[in-house]
Amino acid sequence: MTDDRWLPPRSPASDPPLGGEGPSSPEGLGPAQERRPSWLSRLAAPLAALVAFFSKIKVVLLALAKVKFLATAGTMLVSIAAYASLWGWKFGVGFVLLLLVHEYGHVIQLHREGIKGVSAPLFIPFLGAVVWSKSLGDDAAAEARVGLAGPILGSVAAAGCVVLYAATGDDFFRALAFTGFFLNLFNLLPISPLDGGRAAAALSPWVWLLGVFGMVVLVLTVPNPIIILIAVLAVWQTYNRFKQFRSGDPEIRKYYAIGRRQRIMIAATYLVLVVALVVAMDATHLERSL
Repeated sequence: MTDDRWLPPRSPASDPPLGGEGPSSPEGLGPAQERRPSWLSRLAAPLAALVAFFSKIKVVLLALAKVKFLATAGTMLVSIAAYASLWGWKFGVGFVLLLLVHEYGHVIQLHREGIKGVSAPLFIPFLGAVVWSKSLGDDAAAEARVGLAGPILGSVAAAGCVVLYAATGDDFFRALAFTGFFLNLFNLLPISPLDGGRAAAALSPWVWLLGVFGMVVLVLTVPNPIIILIAVLAVWQTYNRFKQFRSGDPEIRKYYAIGRRQRIMIAATYLVLVVALVVAMDATHLERSL
């Protein structure tokens, strides 16, 4: 989409000469000779136009290269402001950075799976962040790897907060670590669109029913609008995926037909990650003073 704001300033070569007159002709030349331009002057205008064209193309390409960064940075700032309005700017910055690392776990794994058209992370205040891609891989095992990559890298980032706590003794970093561990554990609920639902696709679609049960329990015990929204999305996606799975489509069956070794490795990674996060949350838990 063309926008004059992206265009560079006019180049001096394309501007008319000041005063409205060109340089005076050398003495001794007749009228006919004065009107006949040299080969150099005939090339000057096309060259100037070509330089101006490529300078505009360069600006457009640089702008396109920055779009992903600008989208991520802009939504990050909005989310930081939203969280800071409730819990202070330090928590807002720290929490959004934990989300960023978590999402880049998905981005990195998507690229490793050879998937093109991966978006930059986009942040949604109080709902987290999302990454879009054309697909999640060739089969359910690839989808599980993409899903688990976020909590794995996100847990490493939360562990980094533990290191900062040990170095500074500041309880803020301990509380931030607990929040990061909780965030990644919540995402491992075995239901789409959460990351655990991606892993469950490689285990058994029936595991999604366990996730639905977990979301129902959360809605009844913690009637939070965000939890309710996630539960509605989860039930809808689970219904659609079960419908596809039971359709008998050969392509769908092939997607879920992965090897036993892959299932075991994904199940082991999932269970170890869940246990590790539960232990980490217990170790970093702080009693509230209010």
